Amino acid sequence: MKLKEKIRVAYQYLMESDQISLTKKKELEKIYLSLNPAQLKRTIEAKLDNLYKVYQQKQRSLSEVKPFKRLKPSLVSKYIAEQDLFRCPT
Repeated sequence: MKLKEKIRVAYQYLMESDQISLTKKKELEKIYLSLNPAQLKRTIEAKLDNLYKVYQQKQRSLSEVKPFKRLKPSLVSKYIAEQDLFRCPT
């Protein structure tokens, strides 16, 4: 994918406005010039990759059986109650 055209209308309107002080315009100009879209994209992609890795690790840990994990009494009583609900009468 190639960038065909860059249009920054909102920034231009803001800089042409007389309602913003000159010092604020200089601050905005400095921030605007420091932005690098390619670097921003790489940073976002790296953070998304990290999030996905954490998600995958969490999913793997949830699917693993932990036989020595201590259960809370509420979970045990809920389990027993559910077993009674699904038991077939004989």
